[in-house]
Amino acid sequence: MRLALPICGAQLAQAGMGVTDVMMTGRQSATDLAAVSVGSSLWMPLMLFMTGTLMGLTPIVAQLLGGGRQARIRPNVHQALWVALSLGLIAALLLWFTVMPIFRLMGVPEPVAELSAAYLSAVAFGMPGVALFQALRAFSDGMNHTRPSLTISLVGLGVNIPSNFVLIYGGAGLTGLFGDWLPAPIQQLPALGAWGCGIATALSMWVMGLTMCRYTQRSRTFREVELWQAPTPPNWRLIRQLLVVGVPIGVAIFVEVTLFTLIALFVASLGEITVAAHQVALNFTSILFMLPLSLGMALTVRVGNTLGTGDLRGARFVAWNGIAVCLGIALFNNLIIWFGAEPVIALYTHNIEVQRLALSLVVLAMLYQVSDSLQVTMAGALRGYKDTRIIMVFTLVSYWLVGLAGGHWLGTRGLGPWWEPLGVHGYWIGLVAGLSVAALLLGWRLQAISRAVSEGRRHVVPSD
Repeated sequence: MRLALPICGAQLAQAGMGVTDVMMTGRQSATDLAAVSVGSSLWMPLMLFMTGTLMGLTPIVAQLLGGGRQARIRPNVHQALWVALSLGLIAALLLWFTVMPIFRLMGVPEPVAELSAAYLSAVAFGMPGVALFQALRAFSDGMNHTRPSLTISLVGLGVNIPSNFVLIYGGAGLTGLFGDWLPAPIQQLPALGAWGCGIATALSMWVMGLTMCRYTQRSRTFREVELWQAPTPPNWRLIRQLLVVGVPIGVAIFVEVTLFTLIALFVASLGEITVAAHQVALNFTSILFMLPLSLGMALTVRVGNTLGTGDLRGARFVAWNGIAVCLGIALFNNLIIWFGAEPVIALYTHNIEVQRLALSLVVLAMLYQVSDSLQVTMAGALRGYKDTRIIMVFTLVSYWLVGLAGGHWLGTRGLGPWWEPLGVHGYWIGLVAGLSVAALLLGWRLQAISRAVSEGRRHVVPSD
């Protein structure tokens, strides 16, 4: 929990940047809000794929630290930095040169497409910066030091809010807030809208990345690693080791994000009441999911550290102990949902129809809270064993085949003569089924891997 709570805070702080972007651009104009919303649906999956790929560094560092081989940590981190900068540049190029064809394919209205392209062209400059931050965060987490990610994420949020205000609203917004006593050049600053929001986002990304660089250079915690003493040139063997562990994590996260994105697109055809209820119920339960998600990331570190010490039976105990703790958290979250859903949903909307439909979806959310919490911590434990490819396969099957395809079938066709199409409830039943299948498959895999390793039938290859 000492590892997980700062991770949870960092996740909430980074989510807060997205909330800030939506709230501030929404006050500027509906077109700016639409441009940022559409643009976010493109750059967020790219960033999450980069984040997942670089998370492959965490179990590598954790095992090296647990085995007392700190001298091998620096070259591995340097390879992750090479990968991070490469991924950041590729993501930037994609955002610069591919978005307009995608918008035409999606049928996005021209005014929204132009504003969104400008927003993404600014965000693109920040992608190498956020990749740098995520690589160093994975290193810090693997060193059992998760508080820097919280502190620096809060710094990023602290930069994002005022930068958004100045760049989105310009001098008129500042004058309305502080009065006419501001100097004339400041009052004449242009209101950049969605483009200004993109500039503020990129600025926050680089502040987080450079601050993390400075922290890892100055902190006594990392002094033994000597991270910034001398650069290590690209080492394709170490890069391959990182990608073998990390790319399946990135793909799995990308698949999960696209599951919820595609369901939102399918639900959009069911009317504004349904869309609003779906978004309210999903947003409420997603906030509660942050702690199980963070516990899964902390479990990667704990399992990796324990394996690094050579305590193979202890690693199995750590894994299942973490899953038991997460089950308790999931049940506690369900109590919050049960007793707090009605007043919390009333804060989101005053529309009675939306409230009723959202409450009916929240009942289904109580089912998938348990399975979702279990599968994310089981995946975290398997990452500690560096067993990530199977997570990718199970995720593809569970999320897209069972969750998305099954939910779409129930939502649009039902069960033949027995059930009529279930609409949005069918999609949520598909979510419950997909996440439950993922939990069962990952639980089976963790049981098999942890037992084989603890009995010496499977060798845990040390990171070098």
